[in-house]
Amino acid sequence: MSTTAHTPWHLADLPPQTGRTVIVTGAGGGLGLETARAFAGAGAHVVLAVRGVEAALRASAEIDGSTEVRSLDLADLASVRRFATAWDRPVDILVNNAGVANVPLRRTADGFELQLGTNHLGHFALTNLLLPQLTDRVVTVASNAHKGATFDLDDPNWEHRPYRASAAYGQSKLANLLFTLELQRRLTEAGSPLLAVAAHPGAATTGLNRHLGPAMSLVAATLGRLMAQSGPDGALPALFAATQEIPGAGYVGPDGRGEQRGRPTLVGRSVVAQDHALAREVWTLSERLTATAFPTALPGERATG
Repeated sequence: MSTTAHTPWHLADLPPQTGRTVIVTGAGGGLGLETARAFAGAGAHVVLAVRGVEAALRASAEIDGSTEVRSLDLADLASVRRFATAWDRPVDILVNNAGVANVPLRRTADGFELQLGTNHLGHFALTNLLLPQLTDRVVTVASNAHKGATFDLDDPNWEHRPYRASAAYGQSKLANLLFTLELQRRLTEAGSPLLAVAAHPGAATTGLNRHLGPAMSLVAATLGRLMAQSGPDGALPALFAATQEIPGAGYVGPDGRGEQRGRPTLVGRSVVAQDHALAREVWTLSERLTATAFPTALPGERATG
């Protein structure tokens, strides 16, 4: 599985995944489906963890390889817990891919702002609940929308400040990177060989921005034709992060101008996304909101005492 971050990397470079199990959230369409298709094509057994089971069943029928579909609504912590409780075997890779973007103010079943609840808190809970069964790594799909974003610890769910969809999305994506940073710190401290890494797809042609208004949708579509890369190419950074030798908390994105398109490579992140103190505070807040926590024991961790 060795490569360097500067070597041009293509889907054909994805190493064999025979005998491995991969869970991909939000795999019923878009980048999640492309990620699932690539892993299954490489020999992995892929679990499509989705809210829309019927659509995912139709999509999975067109995937060449071993797949199964399981119900998971990241905007409902009860659904997250049901999924994790029903999972009864090792899983090599968890790809936290599902997400919503630029939606009007809406709330999850647990009262969280929808973008934070789906993009971060649902994945936070899912990861912690599945960690005892993970054998390799957690890949969380972030976005360069985190740049310029802030995390409001006093009002993370937009209950008191005026709501701005783009700012809420940026906060959720910043949370993805802070989560990855703190998760890796905890894994390292526990002596676990597991890795926590992140990736972003650049500007990929998916339906993630379907909630934009007509004018902005037209702008996005026009820019997409000029700058965006295809869904299969947009999935490459997550596939690279999931299978290549990169450092813990590493962040992968396209190598082209502005990280909009290109081949996957290690990329930078904002100063705020590297703030370990903030990452610990966001973790503590997330534990309180989701009533989940880092496991007290993990397979393969270093013995202490």
